Amino acid sequence: MKLAVVGATGMVGEVMLRILSERNFPLTELIPVASERSVGKKIYYQGNSLEVLGLSTALSMAPDMALFSAGGDISLEWAPKFAEVGTVVIDNSSAWRMDPKKKLIIPEINSQILTKEDRIIANPNCSTIQMLMALAPLKNNYGINRIVVSTYQSITGTGIKAVQQLENESLNVKGEMAYPYPIHRNALPHCDIFLDNGYTKEEMKLVNETHKILGDESIGITATAIRIPVVGGHSESINIQLKSEFQLDDIRKLLHESPGIVLQDNPDTNTYPMPVYAKGRDEVFVGRIRKDFSQENTINLWVVSDNLRKGAATNTIQIAEKLIEMGIVCLLYTSPSPRDATLSRMPSSA
Repeated sequence: MKLAVVGATGMVGEVMLRILSERNFPLTELIPVASERSVGKKIYYQGNSLEVLGLSTALSMAPDMALFSAGGDISLEWAPKFAEVGTVVIDNSSAWRMDPKKKLIIPEINSQILTKEDRIIANPNCSTIQMLMALAPLKNNYGINRIVVSTYQSITGTGIKAVQQLENESLNVKGEMAYPYPIHRNALPHCDIFLDNGYTKEEMKLVNETHKILGDESIGITATAIRIPVVGGHSESINIQLKSEFQLDDIRKLLHESPGIVLQDNPDTNTYPMPVYAKGRDEVFVGRIRKDFSQENTINLWVVSDNLRKGAATNTIQIAEKLIEMGIVCLLYTSPSPRDATLSRMPSSA
């Protein structure tokens, strides 16, 4: 199988390459793709040096699958072109998420809706993924009336420019700023751009994507997204009004048994999720589980996950793995495009 990673030199793209190797993804040819300014650079995958290609070159190679993490504009322009040559595209940007003809997938929740006709598949927002990993089991067992969520989001969700801003500010060095205010020792109630309704785009992603993935427009959702000077992952305080009564022990058991969830919930030993535990992990961590005594059938959760992994790269790759498992993408060997032998993309371990 020929697999292209579009945005291979970016923050999420680099994590994708690492996870593909960690999970021993069954590829026969890896095509790293990036912007023109990165074309010709070398990246390393499983001990092999590979040259970064441009989009046009990668398109001519007709990969079986392409994992996109290069921004919405690139996805809007190029994903359809790849789909036209038979490539199945899994896109990590927001470009296709709310397109009614495109599937928005968290494999543990709704991969069963995928079909052979799906040529462009959307990966949800990082905050949506970790929230719904925790809430989907509750919805399936108890139903959900309303969600109130506040997110405390890592600067890595903004990108390398934000990471550099924090590093500069911590050293008292002037430099380019990703945010309108300092992020060091600060918290900004401002993730993405503000919309006419007073919410940010990030906050509305939590609303709209949740409705689409869970297939339930009746759930009331309100969100506040906050950027904090943390690197390891996003944290979320979630208040959920369920449709039926529950026992806390049953909720804990349900979450403990749910795929992809790690329960960290023991106040007696100060055990609860934190970004320092989530960093570099693929699971979603859930704790601080307690009843909301101010409202009937309502519960509070604290949910933490590495936004670059399960919130982006891991979920994308899990979708690809699910496509193979379901037989939607075939593992049959695809002959490499004619290329100079020195630029071979065949991992020696394949």
